[in-house]
Amino acid sequence: MFKRSLFNQEHEMFRDTVRKFIDKEIAPYHYQWESEGVVPRDLWLKAGEAGMLCCTIPEQYGGLELDYLFDVIVFEEMARSGFTGPGFLIHCDLVATYIKSFGTEEQKQQWLPKMVSGEAIGSLGMTEPHAGSDLRNIRTRAVRDGDDYVINGQKVFISNGQLCDVLVLATKTDAADRDNGITLFLVDTSLPGFERGKNLDKLGMKAQDTSELFFEDLRVPASCMLGEEGKGFDLMMTKLSQERLAQAIRSATVAEHLIDITVDYTADRAAFGKTIADFQNTQFKIAELKTDAVIGRVFTDECIKKFMEGDLDQVDAAMAKMWLSNLHCRVADECLQLFGGWGYMWEYPISRAFADARIVKIAGGSIEIMKHIIGRNVFKEAKKRQ
Repeated sequence: MFKRSLFNQEHEMFRDTVRKFIDKEIAPYHYQWESEGVVPRDLWLKAGEAGMLCCTIPEQYGGLELDYLFDVIVFEEMARSGFTGPGFLIHCDLVATYIKSFGTEEQKQQWLPKMVSGEAIGSLGMTEPHAGSDLRNIRTRAVRDGDDYVINGQKVFISNGQLCDVLVLATKTDAADRDNGITLFLVDTSLPGFERGKNLDKLGMKAQDTSELFFEDLRVPASCMLGEEGKGFDLMMTKLSQERLAQAIRSATVAEHLIDITVDYTADRAAFGKTIADFQNTQFKIAELKTDAVIGRVFTDECIKKFMEGDLDQVDAAMAKMWLSNLHCRVADECLQLFGGWGYMWEYPISRAFADARIVKIAGGSIEIMKHIIGRNVFKEAKKRQ
């Protein structure tokens, strides 16, 4: 059977720590958090104390300065657990990465130590009611006023929105320039003019807070700008491959886990004098899903290697995101079918996994956008051969 070669003994020791943390601090409470629509803030502090947040952040900013595989382990074990409430991936892989990559020394000192400890929770403010995949179409405005910028607008579908202390916010500083009019800011959510809307009621991922955010004459110092004015879109594009890789990592892990629990269930569940696993249909379905999951895992691990070497391009990331997102949803659907009526009951993990799965075809760039990126590149390469 296929075995992964990415991780060493130190990595696996950390994986064991993460699993124990999940069993102790998340598993007993997650069902309650699904009802409440949010996880408690003290979970973030406990995760920080356990060394699970922002593993790659340099020591000078309070981090452990470990390699990317330690972050991967946290993402994988959270995905394997099926507990989708804690928004660690967004906090670590996106917000902290933006600050580490593009922030000033002052910005790094202000936010990164608190993000490592879990004292400050990060969120990404990009999507708007009229701008999802088309980020150039955002309408949230930031207007210069002396040494400050005044921000007005709104965001929607913002994960960690109810809890976030720092927000990487995409704004328009030049409404007439689609390509170069976007600017990013690091927003302290305690400032006047920032308001959280309702916690949105979603199909799945019930324990993860997802919010509307509003900005009404929010005044932020120019020193809160992340990168240069008008260069926000370029900065966002440089991180999309990493975001899509993280999505693929999660989907690959969930697919593997759902296959495993379905194998266990069908081996025990009896029907017509034998187990569900004895039926040829079950064996053929599992054979197909298992093979596709292994193929997806091999490609995902190769993308992880490329990313760590600085060589993961947007096309490979889009392929990984598209393939694994589709597989994730198909595995959730076909495995639920093998559970029969019990698979439709919310108390069964396969039911919640089915509801949680659907977002992966949308978040981090829709499947249609991935196809556009891949198809455009195919024909671009074809022209080079002519």
